Amino acid sequence: MHQTRRRIRRPGTLGALAVITFAALTSASSTLPGTSRASAGPIAAAKESALDPCRLTSTTGVQMSEGVPTPTGYVRSTGEIRALNLMIDFPDAEGTGSALDRYAEFFPQTEHWFATSSYGRLVYRPEAPLQGWLRMPMPFSAYGIDRGAPYEPGYRQLVQDIVAATDHQVDFSAYDLVNVLVTPNAGPSALDTVLSVTFSGNHEAPYADGVPLANTSFVYSRQDDGSGTYSETGYRVLPHENGHVFGLPDLYTAEGGGAVGHWDIMSEDWGANNDLLGWHKWKLGWLDSDQVVCASTTGSTEYALTPLATKGGRKLVVVPVGSDAGYAVEVRTRAGNDEAVCEPGVLVYHVKTDVDTGQGPVAVTDSDKESGGCTRRPNVHAELSDAPYRPGESFVDPTHRIRITVLSESANGTYRVRVTRT
Repeated sequence: MHQTRRRIRRPGTLGALAVITFAALTSASSTLPGTSRASAGPIAAAKESALDPCRLTSTTGVQMSEGVPTPTGYVRSTGEIRALNLMIDFPDAEGTGSALDRYAEFFPQTEHWFATSSYGRLVYRPEAPLQGWLRMPMPFSAYGIDRGAPYEPGYRQLVQDIVAATDHQVDFSAYDLVNVLVTPNAGPSALDTVLSVTFSGNHEAPYADGVPLANTSFVYSRQDDGSGTYSETGYRVLPHENGHVFGLPDLYTAEGGGAVGHWDIMSEDWGANNDLLGWHKWKLGWLDSDQVVCASTTGSTEYALTPLATKGGRKLVVVPVGSDAGYAVEVRTRAGNDEAVCEPGVLVYHVKTDVDTGQGPVAVTDSDKESGGCTRRPNVHAELSDAPYRPGESFVDPTHRIRITVLSESANGTYRVRVTRT
């Protein structure tokens, strides 16, 4: 069985260059101090006190904390954003075919994915003002780009060369984020080593046209597992990487996608389509405060939840167990971006804001442990595919005296759940 290779990113420090100033660039970096030209997340909702106990606070020093709201420094996640796309190649890896063919591997699919996931609240505008390959001055091999090592001198040189190649042709200040789409014949196959990486929310990013390139995604190779589905699903590496520029962490760990499985694109972005967790949609400002309920008091309360994929209705119950941890409850069905759902139901997962990106900040609870799952789709974590709870089933946390019971499912897909705290 094919095993998805995972991205490994480690922190590092970059020095200064004469032309532009560089600092550590990472998908899990520190945030820009103070205000920035764009802020992410449901900032306006912060005044509503009923949800305060469930706005799990970000933890200082944690890389890309799951806290709500998202700090400043990342790209705003509602309204219209402009995405600059640059296609690059190298003397030893010349782009095959048109650069616009490479662009077409990701668009319009990526903009449609964000429109669906955000219920139309994020309008993603991709632009490619330079429609040919941008030839780098050095061979790809000379840059020394390697898995998990995007902070070496060669990578600094690559960023400098990209900025130089676009001088007087691109106004970086006009864009919210940058995608560098590398010719897929540069470097190893993604089946062997995944090089794709995002530099996000960095406090000392390189500058161009007076703005920091603080949110930039690099996509290498092609995530093609040979199943024949690449033309439909291969674009999904870009929504994953762009998820970082909106402040979302990696949900896979060094062991793979076993913590969250295919329930969030920040966990698994190969194979069949999938969506974001409701927690992330609230964090990004795609859910209104009246679509989220905070179950923070003792006693039993029942809630009606509509499927996450549909627009409108209550979507999320948050059950806090402290200022930096809690459970989230939502309904997942096979609709919208959730192509691979084989057992619809109520998904329950644990969120911790004091855990770094890639270290397991979210863990899905499995209603049917060691079942082997209900899917045989390639690149979908099988064991967690049947994780949702069905009517008559309960999740219990005896330590915090919490019970979440699924009471019923209506014909329109609405589930009724009871949360009990004693």
